[in-house]
Amino acid sequence: MNTGKVDVLLGLQWGDEGKGKVVDVLTPKYDVIARFQGGPNAGHTLEFEGQKYVLRSIPSGIFQGGKVNIIGNGVVLAPDLFMDEAKALEASGHDLHSRLHISKKAHLIMPTHRVLDAAYEAQKGKNKVGTTGKGIGPTYTDKVSRNGLRVGDILDNFPEKYAKAKARHEAILKSLNFDYDITEVEKKWLEGVEYLRQFQIVDSEHEINNILKSGKSVLCEGAQGTMLDVDFGSYPFVTSSNTICAGACTGLGIGPNKIGEVYGIMKAYCTRVGAGPFPTELFDETGKLIRDLGHEYGAVTGRERRCGWIDLVALRYSIMVNGVTQLIMMKSDVLDGFDTIKACTAYKVNGMETRDFPYNIEGGIEPIYEELPGWKTDMTQFTSEDQFPKAFKDYIAFLEKELETPIKIISIGPDRAQTIVRK
Repeated sequence: MNTGKVDVLLGLQWGDEGKGKVVDVLTPKYDVIARFQGGPNAGHTLEFEGQKYVLRSIPSGIFQGGKVNIIGNGVVLAPDLFMDEAKALEASGHDLHSRLHISKKAHLIMPTHRVLDAAYEAQKGKNKVGTTGKGIGPTYTDKVSRNGLRVGDILDNFPEKYAKAKARHEAILKSLNFDYDITEVEKKWLEGVEYLRQFQIVDSEHEINNILKSGKSVLCEGAQGTMLDVDFGSYPFVTSSNTICAGACTGLGIGPNKIGEVYGIMKAYCTRVGAGPFPTELFDETGKLIRDLGHEYGAVTGRERRCGWIDLVALRYSIMVNGVTQLIMMKSDVLDGFDTIKACTAYKVNGMETRDFPYNIEGGIEPIYEELPGWKTDMTQFTSEDQFPKAFKDYIAFLEKELETPIKIISIGPDRAQTIVRK
């Protein structure tokens, strides 16, 4: 029997690698696009035909003619934010109701989850994780502690289920002495629940496996990045879900033997949003210049991203835990004007050099850099790898050797057209 394969696309750094653009570019090759984890804290920015879109919960394949897009069980969904996002897309001419399917098993982010998020962060004081405040962590906490509300619950006796879950949160917030008012937010949230009922709410694990049985292909889209994975990231400064390839299996209900290609996305440098360790972070003018040239501000939060040179220790680790088969390098054009490019090839930890990513990267880590000549060429108008300057080709070859994985796609600008697929 000709069963289809699932290819997985995910970020290898601390998120913001440019996954949305690449999903959009790759979508024509696939029958179905499925999002497997995360929530509206993830902003995927896409630009084409002079328009800019930011997607938070809806898969990035929604723009390409008639493809089915699935929000999987591993995703956490805020009905009010989903409604805003979906209505904006429909206003720009994209029909969602016939093409967007939502898993019954995806968990709902309640208004009180956002309040709990703020309360827990306030309690931590200077040890804040730097969450986006969207209620993601508390929603996943409820999921794991078996207290969550799911999309399927809106189809059966929902008011009672909602009241019970809300009362539980209110008791926690009372014990924390945290003041809040969710009157307006809750009103819109309940509107969002009604709006959600208009969509195809499905048993997505059955749907995806039947799609594969019929020989069709699925592209799984991850959110955030590997270094934010709750198990393998820079804990506790991580997200609340498994952002790695294995998360596609649990977040969609597919067996590991169905996985085909694993696309790992990275920037030609490195960024991070929020708190947490970042060994190659630059605090000088170079870091500021990378931020300005790369427009490194959060798609959802608008927060400044911290910037630094590419970290090959962390990337080797990410490639290993994900089983990456091919790399995609984004924002190469941001480094077009630099005389020298640096790449961290190892860490010095307690005076010892290591190429392995350590258990703890907080403090006391000194990155060891290799310097490479810059290419000093504006590549944003290039249409073929044959046009790449020698210094850039050398940079690619150096990265492929260090990472032992081929770089197949290179992005040289934000637009869909500024994408070069290598031979």
